[in-house]
Amino acid sequence: MAKFQVSENAKRKFYIDQLLEKGWTHTKDGVPVHDLPYEELRAEAVLMSFREIDTECEANQFF
Repeated sequence: MAKFQVSENAKRKFYIDQLLEKGWTHTKDGVPVHDLPYEELRAEAVLMSFREIDTECEANQFF
């Protein structure tokens, strides 16, 4: 079975595209998303996904 590897640039582009699609152009510290390294882009995308959770919906509440 062939192993498929995605370059770090492709991964960065994926996260940048996700963030830009949701209107995130800068971090809370004012750093443009295009200037972030891969690990920070991934962390910003995770934060974005948490902020999208509708906590008013009973199924999404923790308590």
